[in-house]
Amino acid sequence: MEITNEKQETYCQSCGMPLTSDEVLGSNRDGGKNQEYCVYCYKDGAFTTEETMEEMIESCLKHGGDSGIFADKDQARKMMQDWFPTLKRWKNT
Repeated sequence: MEITNEKQETYCQSCGMPLTSDEVLGSNRDGGKNQEYCVYCYKDGAFTTEETMEEMIESCLKHGGDSGIFADKDQARKMMQDWFPTLKRWKNT
């Protein structure tokens, strides 16, 4: 199941990053583009890191905080804790 919003944007099923162009799509083992995961999370048919959902959230908070995306890190953490369990990578964990 894809996570989408009103504009039908698709999000990485690991970190929640919007998959807005082919450049941000991860890659399959055969070199083709993966439509479910971003280039930062998925490369050559495998996840780029082995981490827990909580570790992924903290990583996203760091990168988002460094870029100024999150005005309130606690609020962003809560949103991710609610949303990430619905993403494919974390659904059954």
